Amino acid sequence: MAVDYAVIVVYLAGMLAMGWWGMRRARSKSEFLVAGRRLGPWMYSGTMAAIVLGGASTIGGVGLGYKHGLSGAWMVFTIGLGLLALSVFFSARIARLKVYTVSEMLDLRYGGRAGVISGIVMWAYTLMLAVTSTIAYATIFDVLFDLNRTVSIVLGGAIVVAYSTLGGMWSITLTDMVQFVVKTVGVLLLLLPIAVVKAGGFSEMRAQLPDEYFAPFGIGGETIFTYVLIYTFGMLIGQDIWQRVFTARGDKVARWGGTVAGTYCLMYALAGAVIGTAAKVLYPNLGSADDAFATIVKDELPMGVRGLVLAAALAAVMSTSSGALIACATVANNDIWSRLRRAGGRGGGADGAEHDEVKGNRLFILIMGIGVIVIAIALNDVVEALTVAYNLLVGGLLVPILGGLLWKRGTVHGALAGVIVGGLAVVGLMATYGILANEPVYYGLLSSLAAYLIVSLATRPTDEAVLAAWRRRLAGEADDESPETPSEPAVPVG
Repeated sequence: MAVDYAVIVVYLAGMLAMGWWGMRRARSKSEFLVAGRRLGPWMYSGTMAAIVLGGASTIGGVGLGYKHGLSGAWMVFTIGLGLLALSVFFSARIARLKVYTVSEMLDLRYGGRAGVISGIVMWAYTLMLAVTSTIAYATIFDVLFDLNRTVSIVLGGAIVVAYSTLGGMWSITLTDMVQFVVKTVGVLLLLLPIAVVKAGGFSEMRAQLPDEYFAPFGIGGETIFTYVLIYTFGMLIGQDIWQRVFTARGDKVARWGGTVAGTYCLMYALAGAVIGTAAKVLYPNLGSADDAFATIVKDELPMGVRGLVLAAALAAVMSTSSGALIACATVANNDIWSRLRRAGGRGGGADGAEHDEVKGNRLFILIMGIGVIVIAIALNDVVEALTVAYNLLVGGLLVPILGGLLWKRGTVHGALAGVIVGGLAVVGLMATYGILANEPVYYGLLSSLAAYLIVSLATRPTDEAVLAAWRRRLAGEADDESPETPSEPAVPVG
């Protein structure tokens, strides 16, 4: 295992070095939070694929393949579908808005007052996403170094917090590109063919396993429908995803780069399911399906390759964790703390130093990162925490956000009603049916839609001046704000 350890240590050291390099580049708020809005297609595609394909997509995707066969690909497949839908239909408009958070978009569209509650909901979602990603370190470091859960979480979390705090989105972008390459090589080019060969090839896999393991809808129609609601729609509105869209240097990069990343996700989904199916042939009696990834890596891969594939799993977790962390900190600072300061008469003026904004956002990443590590150590049920987060996100925010993008008649009162009614319905139904039940997100979404439509139609239309300003921003015009000036020449990246 010495070679495997060396591979992992070099990888982790490289992540910290990227953070230090990013710190020298991130000299303005725009550079720190959205990489100066100038990523080219290569870097944009790689980083977008990296953030959406986390530990759940890698370890969990293989586990679903172990349990359900090829239809276990549906969870990650719906993530890819969501990213494709976002890229084709919405990303160009989102990129042109030149905002930093989803709540800022809601304020622009509805004329203020809609962003406070939505910011709290989005913050809770990104916090739980960061926590659950951080907990995944425990599984990987246990396999690597036989460390206990707390030490694993602190070690992995500290590395992510360090490079994210130092360089913000530039550090995260650079590390995500490395993580994208490592995942591609480790999972698609090494683990996938080796697992199939070790299982005797597809013919042997079909002979050893029941037919339902090769049925495209074997996991069940209701499960697939729920995945679409939670993950496909979740991709359309999550702050962690939108913040990556904001990094694109133009409409075409956002649209076509995201389309490439979405297509990559579909391939990754199928690869994970095939690896899990092969693991079922090799290890038919594992205690937990989620052990399939670690087991096949430990037992079937040669030295060195094993280290690279484990680094790929670590890369998957770190990319999602860092993306969720900067999203959580951005929402906490820009949508919650800044609003509270303004409400208390302590808001900074327009002449506030850009350097102070970088320091403030860096401080929030550090604070949120420490909080994430503490919560991850204390929390036991990861699935329930993530389910609550996604239910609140989709049930409370999907309708007001998509309604604002697609329906002119939507009003601020309708948006607030949609967030509040949908959120309360989700919470109440989870208390009634159970956190892991499908009904909360079904009925929460319907309740949010009904409240949004009824209240919007019953209240005065949005002021035409607000809509005119909104249309100018959608067209890519700054609308009374000075253009962002990069701290160095705007050389396209990627």
